[in-house]
Amino acid sequence: MSKNKIFAAGSALILATAFSGVPYAQANPEISGDFRFNQLGFSPQSEKVAVLVTQDLPKAPPTFVVRASKSGRAVLGGELQPGQEKTLSGKTTLVAEFSGLKTPGQYYLEIATAGDTDALRSKPFNVDDKVYQDLAAASVKAFYYQRASTELKEVHAGPWHRAAGHPDDKVRIHPSAATEEQPTNTLVSAPKGWYDAGDYNKYVVNSGITMGTLMSAFERYPEYFSAQPLNIPESGNALPDILDEVHYNLAWLVAMQDPSDGGVYHKLTTAGFEGMETAAHQATQPRYMVQKTTAAALDFAAVMAQASRVYAPYLEQESKTYLQAALAAWRWAENNPAVHYRQDEINRQFDPDVTTGAYGDEQLDDERLWAAAELYLATQEETFWSTITNSTRGYSLPNWGDVRWLGYYSLLFHGDKLPEGSGPWRSAIEKNLVVAARELRSAGERSAYRVPMASNPDFFVWGSNAVAANQGILFLEAFRITNDSEFLRSAEATRDYLLGRNATGFSYVTGFGYKTPQHPHHRLAAARPDLPPLPGFLVGGPNPSQQDGCEYPSKITDQSYTDHVCSYASNEIAINWNAPLAYLVNGLNAIESY
Repeated sequence: MSKNKIFAAGSALILATAFSGVPYAQANPEISGDFRFNQLGFSPQSEKVAVLVTQDLPKAPPTFVVRASKSGRAVLGGELQPGQEKTLSGKTTLVAEFSGLKTPGQYYLEIATAGDTDALRSKPFNVDDKVYQDLAAASVKAFYYQRASTELKEVHAGPWHRAAGHPDDKVRIHPSAATEEQPTNTLVSAPKGWYDAGDYNKYVVNSGITMGTLMSAFERYPEYFSAQPLNIPESGNALPDILDEVHYNLAWLVAMQDPSDGGVYHKLTTAGFEGMETAAHQATQPRYMVQKTTAAALDFAAVMAQASRVYAPYLEQESKTYLQAALAAWRWAENNPAVHYRQDEINRQFDPDVTTGAYGDEQLDDERLWAAAELYLATQEETFWSTITNSTRGYSLPNWGDVRWLGYYSLLFHGDKLPEGSGPWRSAIEKNLVVAARELRSAGERSAYRVPMASNPDFFVWGSNAVAANQGILFLEAFRITNDSEFLRSAEATRDYLLGRNATGFSYVTGFGYKTPQHPHHRLAAARPDLPPLPGFLVGGPNPSQQDGCEYPSKITDQSYTDHVCSYASNEIAINWNAPLAYLVNGLNAIESY
């Protein structure tokens, strides 16, 4: 007979103990370590898992108890199960699974370690059907805080209100972008848009995947997002707030196209980065339009074509303008199929040297597929479908340098718009997606933290947290196709990873959790050290390459993270990282609220 048994008493769960010496849980002096779990808590219907990181496994399976925080009453318990694999640091883990806990309230986990009073306890956590509501909204509102060219008023920004920075109405044509019509130092205007990351520049390539991801999130869950208030200046108008926010960046993106030929400038930037503690309105270096590129034109074409579809019910005439801009950019790319952004080459030819983010991409087939996919859905033209069917079909997780599957996601979601006879093609694409999701799900179940992200050290690259968030999107897409709830569980596990169930014990989203980044590489935050960091931003996450040269507490792959403003390699924020976070947490919120 086991020492502890769980009995159901009506709708409540109580833990009965067969021995009198140890209240509720089996004492185990071998147990030490700390719990890693989602620091915000859990929705009643979600899977609930906590991981205890230990040096060695105990000889006998220890038991855990879930207690109500206020009363200390035990409401559920069970045995800790050993993780199938060790952590990347060589430690072992014990897993507490308590998904049966569905009654709203605040709780903590406890393991008795020795005697009657000594116990290992977790931090308190909440079970509530609205536990992710604020995070979901903050992950989208983060983009508002990144707005250029406008004052952020206190009524919308709270303590993070600030003066307008970067009007961008007198941007110089860099010699790399000069033409007869617009020679070097010609002044052009491209206001609005979002600051890209921790810096103050605006990059078409990175804005592309960002806007594509956000508009796709809206398309999947339109009723949910239409009811989500963000308290931004446009709140209350005819557009859902998420589309208002994307619209602010679209206004800038339109201005990045040269109307004379349809080409798109790669970026709007200062020659070098501004000082780390320079406030936006005090950052006054000259701004430049730098070289037109094929990657920028194709990403622009994809975004504008998608926007023409998404905004058609709200802004009919503007949506038509978006489509014409997309087609012009596509034509330019077809005539200029391999104009790459190579910053070192540019700097050898032209002055001033440009040393800001390059977003150079030597492989352009994925951008061409994405643009063709969105343009086909917008126009139904056979030319675009031919490009699609001749493209590589193997699954690859999206990132700014590989956007192929943004196109496939859109095509699968709008399957009713595909041509007659395309069923076998669509089935093959769906199969590739589901197989990739299934393999990642299985690897995650075996991993030490029971999360997909921890299953492969190769996932820990610059912006590893965006890798995790995009894995979450893959699971949501697989769930949509198959209705297999196990994919939903994997998406939840990915959310748990980002919010604390990981090797560092950090919740990687600013302002959400009890151990969160306090010093992100973010100029808007560094300029106001008297304030907490702006909320709702996903930092880059563990990156063993440590390109910034800062001091890190560990070189171990999944612990290679430091909460320091100097760490642009692990602690920067970026719009293309926040977009998949927003998709994941809002998507799960939408599904769990149905």
